[in-house]
Amino acid sequence: MDHYLQLLLRLGVAALCGAVLGLNRGLKQKPAGLRTHALVAIGAAFAAWMVIDLGGGDPTSVSRIMQGAMTGVGFLGAGVILRDEARGRVEGLTTAASIWVATILGLGAGAGLYLECLLALLVTLLVLLVSARLQEQIMDLVSPRRQPRQARRRSETQVPEAAPDAARPREGRRP
Repeated sequence: MDHYLQLLLRLGVAALCGAVLGLNRGLKQKPAGLRTHALVAIGAAFAAWMVIDLGGGDPTSVSRIMQGAMTGVGFLGAGVILRDEARGRVEGLTTAASIWVATILGLGAGAGLYLECLLALLVTLLVLLVSARLQEQIMDLVSPRRQPRQARRRSETQVPEAAPDAARPREGRRP
């Protein structure tokens, strides 16, 4: 296959894998979506392709570029992790993990591992689509004091009732 067509195919597979992951995150209103994931995967694919093409596939060079990409993308992932002290929660961990996976998929596509990338993408999507629901159902079963998810959502969106008239101070009257 022509040199540039091979590169285009590798970048295309990386972009597709990253975009699919990013679409999942974007549909869930997460901070890193389709463009971010696709760009991360494309960048990783191009880095892998360059070191394989220029370095002749030297295992040491390939290993170094993979380690650098996996470590470097951690800074992007850290940017989407938020700590909400008021609710005692950390948010964005799954999106950060999906950015890391997009990097790995990009590296694989850049190395020409197309089928392997698509299989890893399918497993990743399965985890993203099924695991949250499964976790909620398991938690509802094993934690007897925990409100089921639907009941929690209703209680979070309800407006608190107004205080009774007796509890309100009357106008013109000092307490």
